[in-house]
Amino acid sequence: MLATAALAMSLFSPAVHPQTKAAATIIEHVRVIDGTGKPPLEDATVVIAGGKIISVDRQKAASAPKHVQVIDATGKTLIPGIINAHGHLALIEGAKNSATAYTEENVLAELRVYESYGVTTMLSLGVNRDLIYPIRAKQQAGELDGATVFVADRGIGVANGAPPLPAATDQIYRPATADEARQDVDAAASRQTNYIKIWVDPLGGTKPKMQPAIYEVVIDEAHRHHIPVAAHVYALTDAKALVNAGVDVLAHSVRDTTVDQQLIDAMKQHGTFYLPTFTVDESFFVFADHPDFATNPFLDHAANPAIQAMLGSDEYRKSVEENPSTAQHRKDFANDQANLKLLHDADVKIGFGTDSGAMPTRIPGYAEHRELQLMVAAGLTPVEAIHSATQVNAQLLHIADKTGTIESGKQADLVLISGNPAANIEDTRKIARIWHNGRSVKPAVPAK
Repeated sequence: MLATAALAMSLFSPAVHPQTKAAATIIEHVRVIDGTGKPPLEDATVVIAGGKIISVDRQKAASAPKHVQVIDATGKTLIPGIINAHGHLALIEGAKNSATAYTEENVLAELRVYESYGVTTMLSLGVNRDLIYPIRAKQQAGELDGATVFVADRGIGVANGAPPLPAATDQIYRPATADEARQDVDAAASRQTNYIKIWVDPLGGTKPKMQPAIYEVVIDEAHRHHIPVAAHVYALTDAKALVNAGVDVLAHSVRDTTVDQQLIDAMKQHGTFYLPTFTVDESFFVFADHPDFATNPFLDHAANPAIQAMLGSDEYRKSVEENPSTAQHRKDFANDQANLKLLHDADVKIGFGTDSGAMPTRIPGYAEHRELQLMVAAGLTPVEAIHSATQVNAQLLHIADKTGTIESGKQADLVLISGNPAANIEDTRKIARIWHNGRSVKPAVPAK
């Protein structure tokens, strides 16, 4: 198996999709977690029609007219469609990263996987080829299904440095000078990218590191085009420098140490978003620690056979156990979780991302539900974690007026859960129904 507010408004339009929508759907007796962070609304009635949410009410709907579908959702919960603000498309071939995997066929297949897991919108945060733009245009014209895609163009890294991925020559910029970096930003802006991505990390001192002279120019030039910038980051010192330089999103956790008050104050002053991406560090060891995860049907429908075979093998588990970097990944993961709680309690903007699709063990669709569980394990409530994955990320993408919450007039991006994720976040895996812009989507693993 593989933006600016102005730009986002012009580039985002509800994907109508080729399929015909029902005249209206009434969802009765449903618990609503609306994405705003407010407590659930019990025994509600939600009406959707024409791709929009018409009403959210405690009142039972009047007798339904002919051709209106009525769903009795007693015991079920409705949440907004999940928005992943850090994913990657078509970088995997079989069970390995590949420079030839980024094809239209593979991109569309992964967007459909995301959608079938209730991820109705995703930001492909770098390592994209230009073929993503016609796909985005066709989605906007209602000609393609799959998760609505936002784009961070190719992204800007360092020669012989991060990101350490096999990639085609037109997938990553690696400027040597500030002038080259400015030209790369201008080229991405000409394609109307939604975001610019930069990698600022020497990968444990093993690779060259992007210097401030480069990333400061990238941030300034992107902002001149009214395009926000997201940074791959690892260390606290880099995070503080990037926030003070005006970066809009820290696309990973700070992992080398505990965040400090200086970073907290700077992020609040600048309004910087923070994406924990717990599944990044956990993905290095979790399937070796929990072999049963690899045989879970919820994963089986997301991972291709080669990945399933790899994860289920004794050789894979042995390689994880013997890898000297595994201990560091465990330490990084512990720092991830502690830092999220500190930043959340300080009212920093906590978004939601997974880095799914970047490596074979970060599995699109599956990873997003695992990330919600890990955010709750770090100390957020389930409603707070869902808030990050819906309304906060809609704000990050400048589409909060269109989607991200269950409110009248918003796009009908909805996931119906057979259970109560406010009480048990693992219930988000029990997907009974999905609507994307009002179009019914078959869940990858349907629940009753």
